[in-house]
Amino acid sequence: MSKPVVRLRGVVSLIGRFPALAGADFAVSEGEVVLLQGPNGAGKSTLLRVCAGLASVHNGTGEVFGFDLTTRSGQREVRRRVGLLSHATALYDELTVEDNVRFWAAAANADVGAADAAMDRLGVGGRLRSIRVAGLSAGQRRRTSLAVLVARRPMLWLLDEPHAGLDAEGRDLIDELVHQAVGQGATAIVASHELDRVDSLATRTVHVVGGQAMEVRGPGQAGAG
Repeated sequence: MSKPVVRLRGVVSLIGRFPALAGADFAVSEGEVVLLQGPNGAGKSTLLRVCAGLASVHNGTGEVFGFDLTTRSGQREVRRRVGLLSHATALYDELTVEDNVRFWAAAANADVGAADAAMDRLGVGGRLRSIRVAGLSAGQRRRTSLAVLVARRPMLWLLDEPHAGLDAEGRDLIDELVHQAVGQGATAIVASHELDRVDSLATRTVHVVGGQAMEVRGPGQAGAG
């Protein structure tokens, strides 16, 4: 039986006074690739941030890898074990590509070799590694963020519109990286509107509507209904 990775029960998470999650129940098991589908503003990004230990649980209960998301210590432990790719990057503009990837890899106790390999894999090695992030194009910044994710080798991948800002080669590489990570024992949760791509990756689809995880469906059905 697969181990539970994420378990949320009745989770409320606020942005200001607005309940971005309004009593969400959500569970993910080891090795799954779960697609989050829903309109803009439905709560998908907040759900990912809760699972990353970055958004607070104001009511309800939540665990990732058995760590309690309602406590600061639990959130810290979760942040060390997961990788989040979102619209807002965690990159430091004044640092080079290499410095950024190595910094975040070290924060996850990954070695220098993992950082170097990730930069080469994502096409930001070579001359790009010495360029400050502030001087990168949007696509290069996205690839650098992905290199950070790969270098950290998280056991839970949290991807918010992962194909955005990438060329065709980069989009194919995203799919390859997710396949590879899950094949090595990781779990992935992907929020995306690009159903033609993500639906083929997903083992399950969860609808997020009005801050709740409303519906669960099997693979190949994301466009149904």
